[in-house]
Amino acid sequence: MVGVLLIAHMPLASALKSVAMHAFPDRSDQVFSLDVQQDDQAEQVIASAQALMAANSPTDWLVLTDAFGATPCNAALDLRDAARNVRLISGLNVPMLWRALCYGDEPLDAMVELAAEGGHAGIKIADLPTSAAP
Repeated sequence: MVGVLLIAHMPLASALKSVAMHAFPDRSDQVFSLDVQQDDQAEQVIASAQALMAANSPTDWLVLTDAFGATPCNAALDLRDAARNVRLISGLNVPMLWRALCYGDEPLDAMVELAAEGGHAGIKIADLPTSAAP
């Protein structure tokens, strides 16, 4: 089983875990969240994430973060660099998370591709209908 670790600015990680549990309550042992406080340093986030991962049973991890280049993602990059069993996707959105959990029994590499596809597919520009245009 692949663990899904959400690392995001507070309270996004916890909120997205709640959304995940609404749609996939049977995956509760697979989804973990780590909210990053405004003053947290990357080293603190890394230590918290490593402790969370060590305390749980998944051997492979998909880490989903909110914004590339921000503290949650920078910490996750260090996690990824330190372990071969960690993959990272930034730009976390609900369709990405749901797709990851929908395919939660897939191997890590397949889950990464499917989650990224779900995230991309979930982004839509909702233009005004032609009849509403000036």
